[in-house]
Amino acid sequence: MHYLERITIDPEVCHGKPCIRGMRWPVEVIIDMLGAGMSFDDILEDHPKLEREDILACLSYAKVLVSGRSLRDAA
Repeated sequence: MHYLERITIDPEVCHGKPCIRGMRWPVEVIIDMLGAGMSFDDILEDHPKLEREDILACLSYAKVLVSGRSLRDAA
């Protein structure tokens, strides 16, 4: 599975921020939870609509952004 397919950008959802599967879960919120020390299991337990692949997608998205590559090239 290509994780970046799970990241959507819709101007009508969360002001156009990159989100998980069209839901109101911005990538930045998931990254923030990980940065605060939450484990994958903690996040999934607290937010049952999320899936492990969603968290991996957020990390993949962040990696592409910091690498300087374009998202089109990463797809």
